[in-house]
Amino acid sequence: MKTVHIWIDADSCPRMVRDYILGYAEKLSLSVTFVANHIIPAEKNGTHEMIVCDKTQDAADDYILSHADSCDMIITRDIPLAARCVEKQLCVLNDRGALYTKENIGQRLSERNFSLQLAQIGLGGCKKSSYGKKEFSAFTRCFDKEIHHLIKSAPPELNHSQMADC
Repeated sequence: MKTVHIWIDADSCPRMVRDYILGYAEKLSLSVTFVANHIIPAEKNGTHEMIVCDKTQDAADDYILSHADSCDMIITRDIPLAARCVEKQLCVLNDRGALYTKENIGQRLSERNFSLQLAQIGLGGCKKSSYGKKEFSAFTRCFDKEIHHLIKSAPPELNHSQMADC
């Protein structure tokens, strides 16, 4: 039986986010797939798998896009991947609690491209962003809300077993 599935663009996903998702997935009997171009450490709990793609550009992104279904969730920091997911009407959020939608993805992509251009000409790119309790808390709130929305809006044959655990 198909269930809501969580896809994680795992190259830059913080360990505390990965562990949180795995715990949540185990509690709700959800499947999780980490996709990256190298093995990402994760707790062994039987609810997830690790897909290692080749090191070509966008290989992990392409894998996620070709396998994700409309009732799935994608976690990524990659704005171009997020834009491609939104275009396919998939639920996509980052590890800081930002939900990407058709209303905000254009601006996010423009900001990303502008920052990249500044970095390429030497006027930016040195900004180091930290990840702490504030960012993790924002992520957990957004994740909780969106995963339950996906479960409730999934076709009845999908959400029956998951709703019993909620």
